[in-house]
Amino acid sequence: MPKIKCAWSKKALKNYWNYRWFNYFLLLLFTGTGVNAQTVLKPFPQHNTYAAGTIKPSHLPQQQLDRQVCAFYTQWKTRYVKPGCYKNQYYIWFEKPGKECVSEGQGYGMLITALIAGYDKGAKTTFDGLYNYYKAHPAKTSPYLMAWAQGKNCKNLDRSTATDGDMDIAYSLLLAAKQWGNKGSINYQAEARNMIAAIMQHEINPKTYAVLLSDAIEYDSSDYFDTRSSDFMPAHFKAFEQVLQNDKWQKSVNNNYQLFSLMQEKYSPDAGIVPDFIRSTNKNPRPAQRNYLESPYDGYYNYNACRVPWRIATDYLLYGDKRAKVMADKINRWIRETTKGNPDNISAGYTLDGNDIKGRYFEALSFIAPFTVSATVDKSNQQWLNNLWNYLVGFKLRDYDYYDNSIKMIDMIIVSGNYWKP
Repeated sequence: MPKIKCAWSKKALKNYWNYRWFNYFLLLLFTGTGVNAQTVLKPFPQHNTYAAGTIKPSHLPQQQLDRQVCAFYTQWKTRYVKPGCYKNQYYIWFEKPGKECVSEGQGYGMLITALIAGYDKGAKTTFDGLYNYYKAHPAKTSPYLMAWAQGKNCKNLDRSTATDGDMDIAYSLLLAAKQWGNKGSINYQAEARNMIAAIMQHEINPKTYAVLLSDAIEYDSSDYFDTRSSDFMPAHFKAFEQVLQNDKWQKSVNNNYQLFSLMQEKYSPDAGIVPDFIRSTNKNPRPAQRNYLESPYDGYYNYNACRVPWRIATDYLLYGDKRAKVMADKINRWIRETTKGNPDNISAGYTLDGNDIKGRYFEALSFIAPFTVSATVDKSNQQWLNNLWNYLVGFKLRDYDYYDNSIKMIDMIIVSGNYWKP
């Protein structure tokens, strides 16, 4: 058969090479190769060994748990990771009118991205973009803290902080240091150290070592000795202590566990839950009154405190702290009993007596997912954990908002055995 010669026009040749270069660019982006790429040192899945006696869902093989995490991550990233207003910046979309991004979400996104690297070959590019956005929005008090919210055109709504967002960002930087090393364009470890020091200086009460509501709370403020329960992240604090080694973070761990124990015993002896906000941590701690800061339910187990079982149980998983298990066990006994072992009976909020908040008989992933993490601390919860996992995974991303879906994403990583300490 004779060979056929193809005559290419200049335009066709140009289009062909543009096509080849575009595909090469995509290859660099999604395989993680290129000038700025670094080896992923702890790629997902990690299958970490948690504290003795802890459990994972037992009714599914590990590979299926991993696939479910990855499938939800792909949806989560597509919906919530958005390009910033400047080159090489990304933010986590808050998904509500008036705010495009909050530091809380930026922290969630950076945690997730550092942990999922390996599965997502472009994780480092995303993480660095999230970092660049955080750095472009410094708080008034420190360049190492993040202004808590931005609206349209990436403009700060104000330059005060949200403590929980800063703490998750700092922890994510420690993860990034272990994931990609510190020899690239960002020295993650140095940035984490500076941020941890700034958090201690501006967001931790130096007298009680309780967590301040933000850096805007000054020593003469009426809420200087008040705290948001969900800001106590003992596993984070222990990692921070290993970085600074000044005993202050360990004091915060000890003092906050004492505070939570007191709140359980005095105000929630049956359920073992804590309120969104706690007042007067220096003397006579008590749940906040109605409409203290955010809602009529500020003194209840509401949309802040719902994260506490996740934060506390994680301390037991990673560090085996018995105080965490005592608290989680009490919560687990109550929630299993009040729901009769059926996750579908979990309400979106409770009084400290353990009763449903009136009108909250609907599914909220921000409550369900942390209870799922809490169930991992003891073998007696195995069937409950299996049921919770199936229930949690079954919800569709499109039916919930940024808050519910981001908490679900992080907690799926933890429960599947893929969370680790830096």
